[in-house]
Amino acid sequence: MTKINLIKPEKVNLKEHPILTESWLQDIIAESPEIIGLGDLVLKDKERKQLRAGRLDILLQDPEINKRYEVEIQLGKSDESHIIRTIEYWDIERKRYPQYEHCAVIIAEEITSRFLNVIGLFNGTIPLIAIQLTAYKNGDDYFLTFNKVLDEMNLGLVDDDEEISEITDRNFWETQKGTPKTVKIVDEALGLITEILPGYQLKYNKFYIGLAKNGRADNFILFRAKRNFTRLEIRLDKSENLENEIDNLGIDLMDYDKRYGRYRIKITSSDLKKHKEFIQDLIRKSKGIHKEPKLVIEE
Repeated sequence: MTKINLIKPEKVNLKEHPILTESWLQDIIAESPEIIGLGDLVLKDKERKQLRAGRLDILLQDPEINKRYEVEIQLGKSDESHIIRTIEYWDIERKRYPQYEHCAVIIAEEITSRFLNVIGLFNGTIPLIAIQLTAYKNGDDYFLTFNKVLDEMNLGLVDDDEEISEITDRNFWETQKGTPKTVKIVDEALGLITEILPGYQLKYNKFYIGLAKNGRADNFILFRAKRNFTRLEIRLDKSENLENEIDNLGIDLMDYDKRYGRYRIKITSSDLKKHKEFIQDLIRKSKGIHKEPKLVIEE
């Protein structure tokens, strides 16, 4: 029987450690942002100066979805001043850079249940993530673990709050958001949808053109008609193979919205005609429908 060497590391209190300081921890996270477990993030800034509000420890960004994380670190036990400071920095950054989605991140060695209850009250209104950090020592080596104890509250899908969406009309989209030409592309896309899924109609809302069937919203696909182009947003799992296929066809794939699980694609009338079958396959996949094989009758 193979002997297994079991390591019993010693837990380390970073707050009391003479060398492993908060500055050291900032450097570790800045060098390898993925260590905190929030994905493949990139460092945008460290010790970022805030107007009349001190310095933000670390600013990270997810380049795929233009989302930024305002990260505050506290060695030892979390406290009220920590959460106030974190939310303040998050608020400053989101107001300065509204083109990004923002999320506040609190990292501390000890996050108490009382503290979780308090910040849990903000979650849903203020996007917050709480991460508990633990440091260990084994000989001369140290290692860190980051455990997410409070995750950002996921927002509902677009159609989940349909009843509180501001209803508009076609004229609003043709004159204020897009143009008659870009809205006509939405009509053409609806035609592809109803060929395989009859009964769907367009529903004009203030921020998007959605879909409805029998009077009930079903936004597995939605549209945003702009002045110069039309964007289709389709709910699909992220797939590198699919992205390569879209790219090879020459369709303009903008990005993937991980927050809502949607691909955002610029579409033209030419795309809808030239790649009709491919786009209809995407529609089927979004609805979980398998394409029926053609029946071949041998004579």
